[in-house]
Amino acid sequence: MPDTASWPDRRLLDLFGIDVPILLAPMAGSGTPELAIAVGQAGGLAALPAAQSTPDQLRADVARVRTALPRKPLNLNFFCHAVPTPDPDREAAWRARLAAYYAGLGLDPQAIPPGAGRAPFDDAFCAVVEEVRPEVVSFHFGLPSEPLLARVKATGAKVISSATTVAEARWLETRGVDAIIAMGVEAGGHRATFLDADVIGAMSRQVGTFALVPQIADAVSVPVIAAGGIADGRGIAAAFALGAAAVQVGTAYLLSPETKISALHRAALEGAGDADTALTNLFTGRPARGIMNRLMADIGPLSADAPAFPQAGTALAPLKAKAEAEGHDDFTNLWCGQAVRLAQRLPAADLTRALATDALKRLGR
Repeated sequence: MPDTASWPDRRLLDLFGIDVPILLAPMAGSGTPELAIAVGQAGGLAALPAAQSTPDQLRADVARVRTALPRKPLNLNFFCHAVPTPDPDREAAWRARLAAYYAGLGLDPQAIPPGAGRAPFDDAFCAVVEEVRPEVVSFHFGLPSEPLLARVKATGAKVISSATTVAEARWLETRGVDAIIAMGVEAGGHRATFLDADVIGAMSRQVGTFALVPQIADAVSVPVIAAGGIADGRGIAAAFALGAAAVQVGTAYLLSPETKISALHRAALEGAGDADTALTNLFTGRPARGIMNRLMADIGPLSADAPAFPQAGTALAPLKAKAEAEGHDDFTNLWCGQAVRLAQRLPAADLTRALATDALKRLGR
């Protein structure tokens, strides 16, 4: 374990009570308690995603992590999206856009199951936070309502959230967050954008990590966490040089055995190159970065036809299930960031230690 005194900025080490300034990205769908445990054991900040869990599932996952890491901090992550108003016309148009794919797979487009698959932070999830009292609570897509946020802060949890622009970072600081994740456009999974109502149009204006980090660091007084395209010690050292006090890492862990991904997803990751990812809203309704596949190539990665988040995925679910059963990823959201070629097939604890050791070496510590 690297000497914690060697890091050039200790603000987040002290704030979170961790040994190395590496936060596990809470990747909904691929993050697991085992992954959180491994990163926590290596001195980073363990994290659990809640966006695709029920409150009871989250309680069970927290219990598993707490049993393995009784004296280590834990971050629980939640989405803060507003549940969209039903739009039958838009849903019908989206189904019509997908009709040829249904026909090709021998599926009935009228037999689409209900459910959107992404739950926002609400009273029930807030009750879990009050019950299990995580050391850190992180949010995506802004912050929850003031009453819910006040309840989270009352537990003593440190609150962090992601910003994709300087304006979003300033907005978060005025609402009392303890640290800000500067999420560059290179990052995998859902963009955290929340201030720009033109979600698709905003993607052409998104900023890269190493242009965003110093600008946010100059604009706010709270510590900054760099995220996006950071998958080795070089990236960590560069983030510190630009004003970050920690990094958040996701894609680098996707090939670790503790991560929950399908064989198709793993094969796509192992074959992906530096130019093989794109931002797409087809799978959920909000832009997210993943590996290009047939659906993205046919329709175009970003489309105004996709229903509002998170409803776009409902009509895709039968296509995804049938194609995957036949061995194809044509309709699968293959989330990952632009640094996918830097991901290593290492156990997550070993990878965390290797990242920290390499970063300190490059920082000359």
